[in-house]
Amino acid sequence: MAKAATRIKSNAALHPVPQSRDEVNDAIAKVGIAQRERARIQADMNDEMAKTKQRFEEEAKPFNEQIEALSKGVQTWCEANRATLTKDGKVKFANFPAGEVKWRMRPPKVTLRAVDTVLETLKRLGLSRFIRTKEEPNKEAMLAEPQALEGLAGVKFEQGEDFVIVPFETELEEVA
Repeated sequence: MAKAATRIKSNAALHPVPQSRDEVNDAIAKVGIAQRERARIQADMNDEMAKTKQRFEEEAKPFNEQIEALSKGVQTWCEANRATLTKDGKVKFANFPAGEVKWRMRPPKVTLRAVDTVLETLKRLGLSRFIRTKEEPNKEAMLAEPQALEGLAGVKFEQGEDFVIVPFETELEEVA
């Protein structure tokens, strides 16, 4: 009795593969057309989003102004009555039937002007503990001399390759 022939199944190609130089050229041209069309669609989307955002911002503007005015009024009254509201500073909040107000200290921050002058002064006064020195490998120097680091543990030189399709196109000149 003869065995049935074994069938081999394979998936169909997921993308068309050009079969000649002319077909590759046509495919590149189609990529360029598709990229430009996608850019048009993206520009249209951004235009629509900008219009929608502007419309909603204009709709919300009176409410923003109302919130700002009411908030300033509430803050002014609460600051004038702070001692009573905070029980002479024992708490940092006050409850009302509709909500609460809070006083919160922000974390301290340092603002520097003329950083070079500040650094010189710190050095002159012997306050080097307030000067940060950052040590890190100089990757640019390593790339300039890879042979000097050959075989060094923890250092690896890599280089990849990208395949890029650049359809030819030109830009219209702007008229002033």
